Amino acid sequence: MNKITGQTGLHIPNIIDVEASGFGAASYPIEVGVINQAGERFCCLIKPQDDWTHWDTRAEALHGISRQVLAEKGLVVQEVCSQLNQFLAGQVVYSDGWVVDDTWLIKLFNAAKMVMKFHVSSLEMILKEIQMPLWHETKETLFQQMQEQRHRASSDAALIQKTFVTTQLMCNQNNSQLQLS
Repeated sequence: MNKITGQTGLHIPNIIDVEASGFGAASYPIEVGVINQAGERFCCLIKPQDDWTHWDTRAEALHGISRQVLAEKGLVVQEVCSQLNQFLAGQVVYSDGWVVDDTWLIKLFNAAKMVMKFHVSSLEMILKEIQMPLWHETKETLFQQMQEQRHRASSDAALIQKTFVTTQLMCNQNNSQLQLS
């Protein structure tokens, strides 16, 4: 039996989300958030490296994290990587923005001179085709219900996980109803 849904036979993935200083190649990770299969969360702000200088005010407007907050409350890259490795050791974690999230995580671990002890994969690798048409509307509905800040790493990770599980349940219910007919 699963703690999050109370259902058996559901796949509940670990989800990761990364917020960044901007949108281009010069951007770097500033916050990472994870929710695991049991619903436990990990989240922390990342203190930028001295050579991480790119800053996009449009990105800041989305996530609401200032450079000053990062300087005051961010953890050094080695500490962030160590905690991520401990939280996710040996597991697969999924991202709905794998192309950028994986790039930012590689930048983070390279800066820390550490090896990632978990694997990051695209959410599309486990998302079934029948879930896709339900995804955006379901995600928006759940966001309205969650009452958490959008574009913050751990709340976005939780929203993505909840959307995955909810669309999976919807598909399972539809399949059950079709089999009964």
